[in-house]
Amino acid sequence: MEHEAELAALQEELADARAEIERLQAQAADREARATTLEQEAVELRERLRQAAADLEARDAALAESGREIEMLRATLALAAAKYRETALAASPDIPAELVSGETIEEVDASLEAARRTVARVRDHLESQAEAERVPAGAPERRGADLTRLTPADKIRLGLQR
Repeated sequence: MEHEAELAALQEELADARAEIERLQAQAADREARATTLEQEAVELRERLRQAAADLEARDAALAESGREIEMLRATLALAAAKYRETALAASPDIPAELVSGETIEEVDASLEAARRTVARVRDHLESQAEAERVPAGAPERRGADLTRLTPADKIRLGLQR
């Protein structure tokens, strides 16, 4: 009986060990499947990262090209504005070149308009000043001497002298 009890205990231990082995094997299989899935995901993520890096590099190149184009356009705009300024100044010789500036055609136009207003104000001021200082042509009117400041005695003396 002892042997049978021992045998039964050993068989029970063996069954428990087999169950544990099956559980561990199932757990190992699950983990292996999970590891395989994670490895596939890692491969996919690496590929996506590589593609994103390639896209980023292409965008950087396009951005650099756009920057070069913008600089070329700015230079062309500045040249066009300078030529426009020269043409506008040639068409308006009465406007001093120092009064007209600008990096764009709109800025040159605004500056040119301000310069025209300034020249017009200065011209009007000079004309009004010249008008005020103008002496009439010919001999001045004949008037008698201003006697208002003379004392009554001086007036009598002047009258007797005439």
